[in-house]
Amino acid sequence: MNILLTGGAVYIGIHVVLALLDNGHSVSVIDDLSTGHKDLLPHNIQFLECNINNKNKVAALIKQNNFDALMHFAAFIKVEESIKNPEKYFTNNTDNAINLFNTCLENNLKNIIFSSTAAAYGNPKTNINIPETEILRPLNPYGESKIKTEKFLFQNKDRFKFIILRYFNVAGADPTLRTGLISKNTTHLIKITSEVAVGKREKVTIFGNDYNTPDGTAIRDYIHVSDLADIHLKAMEYLISNKKSKIFNCGYGKGYSVKEVVDITNKITGGSIKFEYGKRRLGDAENLVSDISKFHQYIDWSPRYNNLSTIIETAINWEKKLNAKDL
Repeated sequence: MNILLTGGAVYIGIHVVLALLDNGHSVSVIDDLSTGHKDLLPHNIQFLECNINNKNKVAALIKQNNFDALMHFAAFIKVEESIKNPEKYFTNNTDNAINLFNTCLENNLKNIIFSSTAAAYGNPKTNINIPETEILRPLNPYGESKIKTEKFLFQNKDRFKFIILRYFNVAGADPTLRTGLISKNTTHLIKITSEVAVGKREKVTIFGNDYNTPDGTAIRDYIHVSDLADIHLKAMEYLISNKKSKIFNCGYGKGYSVKEVVDITNKITGGSIKFEYGKRRLGDAENLVSDISKFHQYIDWSPRYNNLSTIIETAINWEKKLNAKDL
């Protein structure tokens, strides 16, 4: 198949590009390189450097290609930044996405895989794993901006066919180290612990140890980025074969606390991870763990990297490679 990716030069997007190519698909990428890294993209793709709000360039690319589906990753993702600058997030994550979808529609590209987020759930009222039917209570503009885009797709379900994927915490790196996360001032816990492991940071700050959890620190569901990439391929195949719109959680259905992540990283590194406790961050949820039963009901898929130690080890190995390249 011939697939168009927006934001395809950033962390998750690049992993999906590699998965698509590994499985024999053709790939075109749109990215404005504001946070992307063109040098990490394979050479055997078509690349257009522009923002998704550039209707003329995007429309021209779609007209020149017979794309089977759009995978939309281009978005800002930092919770704290969204609280400080909500307009930036609603403009890019919602308004620009809607304009992109309309451009696709005008050029007969109607199959969409949309990258959404578990931040849409906010702080669920229950500690059980979260199903897709959970009431949406976002704690920050980032989550709200994604919900608004989801609503647009549902309001236009007669015009588009789509799969919405709500990511839980994505981490790790390509096991063969072709790519991984490059991020200045990152807010990703496993990225931060990996930077401590290779000496780029002195310590990890755990934001909050007074949550209503067994060790007082927040709990998250971590999924390896390469497994998430595989999910995109499976979702694409389902969408094109069945022409039915769905929304799916993307996780493993198991939660780990922030302190557990630090402890496991210490086991891997021989105790080199220093940490301190800080105050809770505004916009952080207490417990976010996915219910993934719906996804498995519709799609035959098994994860390859469902092990937190494996996730952390690939992240550290990637960080070592970055250190060697001085990136």
